[in-house]
Amino acid sequence: MAVVKPFRCIRPDVKVADRVAALPYDVYNRKEACVEVAREPLSFLKIDRAETQFDDSVDTYDERVYQKAKELLDGMIADGTFVTDDSECYYIYELTMNGRAQTGIVACASIDDYQNNVIKKHEKTRADKEADRIHHVDTCDAQTGPIFLAYRSRQVINDTVDKAKKEAPLYDFTAPDGVRHTVWRIADEKEVDTLKKAFAEIDSIYIADGHHRAASAVRVGLMRREANPGYTGDEEFNFFLSVLFPDDQLMIMDYNRVVKDLNGHSTEEFLKLVEESYEVEKLGAEAYKPVKVHEAGMYLEGTWYKLTAKPSICNDDPVEGLDVSLLQKYLLTPVLGIGDPKTDKRIDFVGGIRGLSELERRTREDMKVAFAMYPTSIAQLFDVADANLLMPPKSTWFEPKLRSGLFIHKLS
Repeated sequence: MAVVKPFRCIRPDVKVADRVAALPYDVYNRKEACVEVAREPLSFLKIDRAETQFDDSVDTYDERVYQKAKELLDGMIADGTFVTDDSECYYIYELTMNGRAQTGIVACASIDDYQNNVIKKHEKTRADKEADRIHHVDTCDAQTGPIFLAYRSRQVINDTVDKAKKEAPLYDFTAPDGVRHTVWRIADEKEVDTLKKAFAEIDSIYIADGHHRAASAVRVGLMRREANPGYTGDEEFNFFLSVLFPDDQLMIMDYNRVVKDLNGHSTEEFLKLVEESYEVEKLGAEAYKPVKVHEAGMYLEGTWYKLTAKPSICNDDPVEGLDVSLLQKYLLTPVLGIGDPKTDKRIDFVGGIRGLSELERRTREDMKVAFAMYPTSIAQLFDVADANLLMPPKSTWFEPKLRSGLFIHKLS
């Protein structure tokens, strides 16, 4: 059973919520983060990426950066930019992009559920990326970026959410990128209890996005336990900030690949090698977006091709059967010489939000060949996690992105 509890939220004053809400810290490099904070001085990014408050002589991971983040957060709480709710509540968070809405519940999940695999993972984390967020969360004494979790849809939860959405929202604004953000609060004790009991009947919850934030939050909680051997398990550091979405509302976008060269092959040689594992159909100049599993689009020298995986390379294994796995195993590695896509500089990855025109642009400017993938499904993600396996790098791209700064969970 899952523990998903309400919490006493620190959140922006309604007058400035649209200015405070920020995209996740890891979608920006340092220069981009500085530009964004200069554009919007109230952006929560200045706390999530406090190196924006220093010149380039100060390292991103300098101790002064983390102390600045705490100083800024405490200051914005003190000056009323942030308010603190009086009671423990759940929050409904709806994001609408291009006319499509997905609605989740903001709450706190249990680090024990993470440890015991009630909360399931599908991605390996890196210690260096964890270290930064561990330091940030521990210094700020707060979790500032929610973890994107998914669960199999349950009617009782859907009904409670639908009822809450009939009330006036706390926030309702459209961000500069066109995504609408609407938030409601569930404070009624009966409704709170209904949600708590409904989640307690769920056996498995899945990390959709935010593996590093989750691992970091859990690590801080374990550090606090070590420092407080008399802990009861009810302290706030035993829980981490999350937004939980039902699986039937989520959409995973394609995560596409571009490669710098043909590994020494001529175009004709390369196409013949591709044909060993894929049926290849030449289409022409019009972009091709794959429409079903085991299909891919390929763009090479101004021409689009439809690739269909031959039955001989397809299988039912949760990981090996993924389209990104097939492409890696039968084309990227043996034909293009991409051994480790995490470290090879000849390959790059393009989120589906950028569209197929971005693949065409990259092949004109700095790459040779592009592959448009069919998106991994949420069911495939669940299958991989249920089997305690890991997905290949860059298998999923979620949109829209959860905003940071709308919900803050203090650890003490």
